[in-house]
Amino acid sequence: MSAYAELEEHFGKAGRLGDAIGMLYWDMATMMPAGGAEARSEQIATLRVIHHELQTDPKLGELFEKARDEAGLSAWQIANREEMFRQYTHATAVPSDLVSRLSRKGAQTEMVWRSARADNDFARLAPHLAETLELVRETARIKGEALGLKPYDALLDQYEPGGSSETIDAIFDDLAGFLPEFLEAVLAHQAEQPEPVMPVGDFSVERQEKVARRLMETLGFDFEHGRLDTSHHPFCGGVPDDVRLTTFYAPDGFLKGMMGVLHETGHALYERGLPAEWRYQPVGAARGMSVHESQSLLVEMQACRSRAFASFVAPMYRDAFAGTGDAWEVENLYRVMTRVERSLIRVDADEVTYPAHVILRYRLEKAMLAGELEVVDLPEAWRAGMKELLGIEPPDDRDGCMQDIHWMDGTLGYFPTYTLGAMTAAQLFAAADRALDDLDGQLARGEFGGLMGWMGEQIHAKGSLLSTEALLTEATGEALNPRYFKEHLRRRYLPEG
Repeated sequence: MSAYAELEEHFGKAGRLGDAIGMLYWDMATMMPAGGAEARSEQIATLRVIHHELQTDPKLGELFEKARDEAGLSAWQIANREEMFRQYTHATAVPSDLVSRLSRKGAQTEMVWRSARADNDFARLAPHLAETLELVRETARIKGEALGLKPYDALLDQYEPGGSSETIDAIFDDLAGFLPEFLEAVLAHQAEQPEPVMPVGDFSVERQEKVARRLMETLGFDFEHGRLDTSHHPFCGGVPDDVRLTTFYAPDGFLKGMMGVLHETGHALYERGLPAEWRYQPVGAARGMSVHESQSLLVEMQACRSRAFASFVAPMYRDAFAGTGDAWEVENLYRVMTRVERSLIRVDADEVTYPAHVILRYRLEKAMLAGELEVVDLPEAWRAGMKELLGIEPPDDRDGCMQDIHWMDGTLGYFPTYTLGAMTAAQLFAAADRALDDLDGQLARGEFGGLMGWMGEQIHAKGSLLSTEALLTEATGEALNPRYFKEHLRRRYLPEG
């Protein structure tokens, strides 16, 4: 067996094990009884150790050396070799005792955060978060040395392979200069329009679930290879051949649950479309979090919050929820779906204000990692950033710097992928619109075959064959360009501007 073939077999085992861990996580969030938590934690911890041992097996270093000189490998095999090596480098860079210390401290900080946030007590959280941050700094420094990257970029690379904080700085600074004035213009424009009326109807869980499944089928979801369940927070899990979606149904409204389903279905269709012939191999996996997020936002924001789709879905919603009156008309529903307002909470933010929330978190986590911002000074820096970017300040830390879970377990480098995904989605949708005949008309008829077929060919089927930049360039003709996102926002929210 050649060195490359041995690597492929080895990482195939790791891939299958990783999929099994993912299914256990899905079950823990949806079906598992509360009494199973301790046993499940032990199961997952054990499997994680085995998975890490596979990724750091001492024989891999020699195999990579030999595989580096192998001739006759295809483009897919070469890309797979490089992705395997990237995973190996990440896994072996950090000493196991540091991984263990960060894992334990992160879990402890998260538990403190849950009670401290409820009590609005940042002072109680601060020392724990500071200890977690110090371990993240050490991890970032070591990984950066191993990967030849800046510390922040070494963390970013886990979620956005090849991503650069220098590039993100330029993109986000441009967007931060655009958003505040644009937000003021949008709010002024909205004030001149009829006030949207929230539809009233029968929003039972049974009705909402039935509509959710219809929407998934409209998008092309295959229930022979996946399912829909409920959880406290919507997510997409499982594996490409058995995709597991969840959403949350609010008893007093339906839009949040339906938009959650549409968003997660975008993720699911990407997973389902990944190249089957490279299943369990790194090259067959999704190309980073900004591309993954682009697929969910392309469905939810670009397509399914459009006026065209509103004309298709409004009658479906009205009939399904026994609605009556003008609130269920297309134009009102469209105004409800595209309502913009300043908000303190990121997860409740609209399409216009959400990037400001992400930019703030990106700037703060980068400053904390560099030692330019101490944890004790985080609340004031947060308030100042919110004032600058959104024109509002949180009245307390509960709805300020304590609202997100990400930093508690040491997850830094993830936040920018949300807005990079939104920008990528806008650029991809613009390219699809150029390539497809009457895309608006297709969406107005609930026909997604053209859009998802194009996306499958351009993005899904290529897995991690190409870098993020090359993937987007092949699909759209250029690297990530912020103008597509800004033009999309102008068309939708300032149609007369």
